[in-house]
Amino acid sequence: VHARNAWLSGLSPRENREIPPLRHEFVHRLKRDFPGLVIVVNGGLKSWPDIEAQLRHVDGVMIGRAAYHDPWLIARADERLFGCGGNARTREDVVLAMVEYAGRQATQGVPLRGIARHMLGLYHGEPGARRWRRMLSDPVRLALNDASLLLEARGTIERALPEAG
Repeated sequence: VHARNAWLSGLSPRENREIPPLRHEFVHRLKRDFPGLVIVVNGGLKSWPDIEAQLRHVDGVMIGRAAYHDPWLIARADERLFGCGGNARTREDVVLAMVEYAGRQATQGVPLRGIARHMLGLYHGEPGARRWRRMLSDPVRLALNDASLLLEARGTIERALPEAG
């Protein structure tokens, strides 16, 4: 159940995601009124405190744009929700796997641009994230279709991280 009603006239799609108020309490009421139904809330959830607050009232949450813009938000979902982390990957692990994947895709004619654009949020909120996004958005570099761009961009993140100790 989406917690925000779209206004069908007068607002652009973007404005419809921001202007009409979120009404999570209506979704909570649905769950109270129909406890036998599985109720999953959608709308405006951007952080673990938001998610955990909603899970006190409903059966599940849907994370949309927040997961796309900050994919690391859901990287530890199993650990946070179920207490099991297993072999948690790091962002660097993801980059290394994507370099391999992008390299294979390049041999089939898939442009790096189509892969890199979905990785822009990988370092959201981390030191160096702006440089990461800038490098993965550079049309000149992307046109070379060389997956090592991901490694080079990762290197800028490593230089931006505070020194340990």
